[in-house]
Amino acid sequence: MTPVLGAIACLLAITLGYAALCAASPFGNCRKCRGFGYRLTTDRRGRLKPGRTCRRCRGDRKRIRFGRHLFNLAARIHRDGTR
Repeated sequence: MTPVLGAIACLLAITLGYAALCAASPFGNCRKCRGFGYRLTTDRRGRLKPGRTCRRCRGDRKRIRFGRHLFNLAARIHRDGTR
C-alpha cells in the first residue's frame, strides 16, 4: 500500500468514525465546564465549590457536536429547498 493510499484510508476511517459518533451520540459534554454545568472555584481553604453557571452551555451540561450541527444545517437546507 502506498503512503498516499494509507493516508486516504486513515482519513476516511476517522471521518466515518466521527460521523458514527455524531449519529449515535449527538450531544457531548461542554468543553468549558467539562459537563459540570458550572465553573469550579475554590474557597479560602482550597476546597472545591460550585461557582457561577457556565455561560457556554447555560448549565445544561451538554452541547451539540460540531458534526451534528453541520448535519442538521444540511438537512434543514435540503428540506427548505424541496418544499
